[in-house]
Amino acid sequence: MAKSIKDQNRWQLWFAIAANVVAFYVLMQWDEMTASGIKALISRAGNILPVGLAIVVTTVVNGLLSPEAKARIVFLRWTLALPGHRAFSELALKDSRIDLTRLKKACGNKFPNDPAEQNSTWYRLYKSVEKKPSVEHVQRDFLLMRDYATFAALCIFVFGVAALVEVESRQVSLLYVVGLLIQFFLARQAAANYGNRFVTTVMAEKASSPSRPAAN
Repeated sequence: MAKSIKDQNRWQLWFAIAANVVAFYVLMQWDEMTASGIKALISRAGNILPVGLAIVVTTVVNGLLSPEAKARIVFLRWTLALPGHRAFSELALKDSRIDLTRLKKACGNKFPNDPAEQNSTWYRLYKSVEKKPSVEHVQRDFLLMRDYATFAALCIFVFGVAALVEVESRQVSLLYVVGLLIQFFLARQAAANYGNRFVTTVMAEKASSPSRPAAN
């Protein structure tokens, strides 16, 4: 049985989580390492959380927030957060790959204006081309970066707060928090870009397909 997109992405999320756990462990040992040297860090490495725990953490993190909540984090919108809500009014107009005339025919000779209707119409188009390699590829990238951005946001509140409370060096803890913020903003921006690309790739594939118009 072919792996689902989330299963394909899981090991990459594990790696990202494990890297954050290691960085957090090093930070928590910073004061002792400063006093005793790098040997203190190595000698106490057995105290680090097992990398295998990343599997459990990934599952928990992905289950904490709904897809709607994750979309709010990625697209920085509280309502109508999904890019499908702006599929025809904004995104389709900006992508040169999309034949707007053919896309309009696929939508019943008119583009919807209401954001909710735009999203539902786009979803019908998606279901007709979801097995296209280009669609599968960009969807996989979007889901990976969406989940990574969500985890990065949680890191700011969990690891960041712990660092500010536990680490004596204010400069070190602040630098660590800045690093977490940079990680989040980069992951969020990448996720937003992939999400928009996912929506427009579906429309581009549909516009170039000889399939029947989507049902209203």
